[in-house]
Amino acid sequence: MSEQPQPPFQPPGHGYPNQNPGAPGQAGPHGYPQGGYQQAPGHRPPPGFSTGDPNAPYGYDPYGRPYSDKSKIVAGILQLAVGTLGIGRFYAGSVGVGIAQLLTCGGLGIWALIDGIMYLVGDDRTDDQGRILRG
Repeated sequence: MSEQPQPPFQPPGHGYPNQNPGAPGQAGPHGYPQGGYQQAPGHRPPPGFSTGDPNAPYGYDPYGRPYSDKSKIVAGILQLAVGTLGIGRFYAGSVGVGIAQLLTCGGLGIWALIDGIMYLVGDDRTDDQGRILRG
């Protein structure tokens, strides 16, 4: 029989943490599970919590929709300030609508004004990848 060398005995709570971590979910020396954070299946992190998910770089909203890296406040202010050029739409990734606003001078300013207000008060505006704009 070949025997594996055993580490020297140390009382619980002494030595470096996670020196010999157990399998994930297995009880450690103090009765707590080892292996770090275990996410429950089907569980979503809180709103705005970064998940490391490349499809949701800024987390999820309360309805489970991924947040964009773009801000609806910036898009709304751009739309109010220079909406006749369609800049807010270009920022949000709506290139086609931005070109239409550029060619019509933002619907003579009325379209740009309404669009800017809708960006600021609405919570359903999305970017070009379909992600919800951050507030």
